Amino acid sequence: PLLLCSAAVMSVRRIINTFHEWQQGGEPLVLATVYDTAGSTYSKPGQRILIRGDDDYQGLVSGGCLEGDLAERARAVMESGEPVAVTYDMRDEADDLFGLGIGCNGLIRVFLQQLTHEAGYEPFASIARLSLADGLNVVATVIASRSPSLKRGTTLIWDGNPAEAQSSSAPGLERLIAGCEEAQVAGRARYQVEDDLAVLYAPLRPVPSLLVLGAGLDAVPVVGIAVELGWRVSVADHRPAYLENDRFEVADRAVLLDPASIGEKFALSDFDAVIVMSHHLLTDQTYLEQLASIDLPYIGVLGPLA
Repeated sequence: PLLLCSAAVMSVRRIINTFHEWQQGGEPLVLATVYDTAGSTYSKPGQRILIRGDDDYQGLVSGGCLEGDLAERARAVMESGEPVAVTYDMRDEADDLFGLGIGCNGLIRVFLQQLTHEAGYEPFASIARLSLADGLNVVATVIASRSPSLKRGTTLIWDGNPAEAQSSSAPGLERLIAGCEEAQVAGRARYQVEDDLAVLYAPLRPVPSLLVLGAGLDAVPVVGIAVELGWRVSVADHRPAYLENDRFEVADRAVLLDPASIGEKFALSDFDAVIVMSHHLLTDQTYLEQLASIDLPYIGVLGPLA
C-alpha cells in the first residue's frame, strides 16, 4: 500500500478527531477541498480542511495564508447552504495577495460545501470513517454542473461496489463511476472537466496502521511517536501485566494474545508495518514465523545483529 507522508497523515487524523468533537455540538460546518492546482502550491487536489462558524478551522490548504479568507467565505456558505468554488492565483509576483508574502507561486482552487447535523454531516462523516478503515476508496465531488441529474456538490464515495456506494442519493451517479474506477487504479486525484460537468476524483487512502508486538517499557515511546504522527496503532502482548496501568491508552487497541495465534486477533495483511519487540527470543521467533508468509510493506525487529 502507498503510505502517506507524515505531515499529511497527522493532518488527516487531527481533522477527524476535531470533526468528532465538533459534530457533538450539532452546529453546521464547512468542508473545504482543494480540487485543482497549477504551479507551486502548499497542497494538491484532494486536500481537505474543516471550518466552523466561529472561524476556527482544522487542517491547512496553504501555509496559513488563505485559511482566514476561507473561513470568511465559509460563513456565507453556512448562511446560504449553497456550495462555492474559490480560486486563489498567486502566480503574479506583482500582486501580493492580502498583503502577505505567500511562500508559493501557483494557483489553487478550493470547493466549500456545507455539512449539517440534519444530513448526518455527509459526505465528511463517511470520509472520516473510511479513512480509519482499510481499503482504497474514491471520493467523486461535482464541482460544477449544467446536468439536470447531477447538482453541484453531489458526492459519491466509491468502493468498487455499486450496491455499497454511499452518496447524496442523486440520480445520474452512474456517470461518476467510470471516473472513480480510473482514479482508483491510478491512485491519484484527478480534476476532470467535461462539457456539462466538472468533477474531482480523489482517492481516499486509509490512515496507515502499525502493529507493535511487545508491550515493554520501550514500546511506550514507539507507540506514542506513531500516534503523534497520526497512525492507527495496535499493541499486543502475551503478558497481562505489560498491558496494565493504561500505558497504552493512546493506542487504538491494546490486546492480550497468544503469540502462536496473532492471526486470530488481527488481520495481519491489513497493517502497513509491524514491529516485533517482545524482548523474549522464543516469542519473537513465534511472531516472525507467522509474519513470514504475509506480504507486509515493513517488518521491524528489535534485537542484536548476531
